[in-house]
Amino acid sequence: MSDAHILIAREAGVLELRFNRPEKKNAITNAMYGAMADAIFAADGDAEVRAILFTATGDFFTAGNDIADFAATSGGAIAGAPRHVGRFLEACIRAEKPLIAAVQGHAVGVGVTMLFQCDLVYVAETARLTTPFIDLGLVPENASSITMPALMGHTRAFAMLGLGEPLLGRDAVAFGVANAALPAAEVETRARAAAIALAQKPAEALRLTKKLMRSPDTLMARMQQEGAIFADRLQSDEARDAFAAFLSRR
Repeated sequence: MSDAHILIAREAGVLELRFNRPEKKNAITNAMYGAMADAIFAADGDAEVRAILFTATGDFFTAGNDIADFAATSGGAIAGAPRHVGRFLEACIRAEKPLIAAVQGHAVGVGVTMLFQCDLVYVAETARLTTPFIDLGLVPENASSITMPALMGHTRAFAMLGLGEPLLGRDAVAFGVANAALPAAEVETRARAAAIALAQKPAEALRLTKKLMRSPDTLMARMQQEGAIFADRLQSDEARDAFAAFLSRR
């Protein structure tokens, strides 16, 4: 499937997936998830694609789920609509090609947890990363209950998840989240250069190295466990009240 809010380009062996909904802070709709999932799954079988780069237009990397769209899809208001978010999360976990992220602006929710599935991450010094799942009456997703403490340590990860404390881009390297923190205007250039460098490496050796370093089955098992709890939480009074409050503020 395709979506105008995800721009897809290919150059020098790199598949670029660009969030392109700046007027909505690049909030992700069901259709956007579907377009990205299809592209990532297809890339694994495409010898011309050697690396996958996530980029974004505007001041936000992504504000995470589009709450209204997510609530409608999750609640069945859109009759028969498949939920593509799970496919996107699985695609990131199972991706055999390296994933690189250029986080030029703020990131929220899944916009943060997806970074923990990436192999290289470059962030703006001024970026602000937040994971407000608990404030929405929910639990973390994308196997982030494993990946966040594994990279950051339990106490730092719990401060982000439990207290909702932001991680500033300038601290992301010290916290193990990013390879480099840069001026915003330099982030995409640096990330693209890294993606092109990876695309020039021996492809099979790179694929096998990534496979040895990550355990998709372990991450998928945790994602499914999180997903079951997440789905249950969506029906809770806490989540309903939090979503209603969010939408009323809009």
